[in-house]
Amino acid sequence: MTLPTPAQIHEAQSVIYRHMPSTPQYTWPLINQRLGTEAWIKHENHTPVGAFKLRGALVYVHWLKQTQPDLEGVVAATRGNHGQGVSMAARLVGVKAVIVVPHGNSKEKNRAMQAQGAELIEHGHDFQESLEYAATLAAERGFAMVDSFHERLVMGTATYAMEFFQNAPPLDRIYVPIGLGSSICGVSAARNALGLATEIIGVVASASPSYSLSFAQRKIVPAPAQTQIADGLACRMPAARAMEVIWENVARIVEVSDAEIAAAMRIYFQDTHNVVEGAGAAPLAAAIQDQHPIRNKRIGLVITGANVDMDLFDKVLSGAFDNTFAAQTR
Repeated sequence: MTLPTPAQIHEAQSVIYRHMPSTPQYTWPLINQRLGTEAWIKHENHTPVGAFKLRGALVYVHWLKQTQPDLEGVVAATRGNHGQGVSMAARLVGVKAVIVVPHGNSKEKNRAMQAQGAELIEHGHDFQESLEYAATLAAERGFAMVDSFHERLVMGTATYAMEFFQNAPPLDRIYVPIGLGSSICGVSAARNALGLATEIIGVVASASPSYSLSFAQRKIVPAPAQTQIADGLACRMPAARAMEVIWENVARIVEVSDAEIAAAMRIYFQDTHNVVEGAGAAPLAAAIQDQHPIRNKRIGLVITGANVDMDLFDKVLSGAFDNTFAAQTR
């Protein structure tokens, strides 16, 4: 895959900033104390849909409408944040959105997508089954499929990375969660466009290790997606084009357990009073347990989203899941 150029990232910014402002990046003293180093945090939990996915969706759907003026609708598969972004983007350009989610998906994310005007369909037991059905549905209805990994999505995610690199002090290292890969590819694009030497560290859930296994073995390795707390990281089959970028641009990938993710979610709430979903908390979890020293290095942490169901977040804050997670690791 060819990463977006600076001109393409600027083009994406011109679309995105019509509908949302840039998000903040802050350094939080209590987080710095825990890590023993200066950490800057990119707050993509502050977008209009509570996640970075809106950026790519705006760019992608805008492009579809430009290239297909008679477009009537779009179809996407999601665990939630991608679908919220696509639903909002479709509403803004005046086309119908059909969103396919697996059975048992987040109730609150489902409600949020429907509130944007989307038709919600439950199909399959995991994201991969939903994705396959969504492609069939798009063909049947004559709608455009909004892929879960695409160059236009990477153009969108590169805009948050550009904001981060340009508005925070120089970062020695940045931790980025990996779902299907658009986020870490966008970070790679922005870093390269700016000519920076920032080390990029990918983060996955140890219960959903397809990307870490693929990275280590330098081939596509599917694996069960069994994380209970980070649906944004629950990927069974890596995207080959994303892996090409990751192999070339990412220093290493860190696995974090569900227990470590839950602890990071609690830390964010205690230290910053931000609600952070599992995927968004994974970079902090990785920085806490990373075996490579981070003292005297300025690091970046990407909070990719805030969309966690209330009952799940209640269990995370109360520690109700901790014994279950601990049992998984024995």
